[in-house]
Amino acid sequence: MRRIVAAAIVLCVGVSVAMAEEFRATISKVDGSKVTLTKRVKRGDKGEEVTLTAVDDVKVVKGKFDKETKKVEAGDPIEGGLKADIFSKTVNARVITNDDGKITEIRVFEGFGGKGKGKKKKNITE
Repeated sequence: MRRIVAAAIVLCVGVSVAMAEEFRATISKVDGSKVTLTKRVKRGDKGEEVTLTAVDDVKVVKGKFDKETKKVEAGDPIEGGLKADIFSKTVNARVITNDDGKITEIRVFEGFGGKGKGKKKKNITE
């Protein structure tokens, strides 16, 4: 029985590592098919900076937030793909990878060029 439990644990860990991943990231640099990004761990917290390789036919689209499902879904394609001018600056995006850890899709958050939209602070003296 112990061997079965141990084998099940090893199998679960192996499958979770090999699965595709979807995460929020801040993309800081694109050089050909190499994408340098910082994974978002929690709201406000940044993870480590990593460089991932994109597949040859990577989908680069505008991300649109669906209020009903509360998820970012794929919108219109961005002309130029990874060579688009939008990647000349820091952008926030949702990145989807395959089982090999290569990027298959990037959903760019439109209107959030590195900084989110916040509420304007009111002047206390007014």
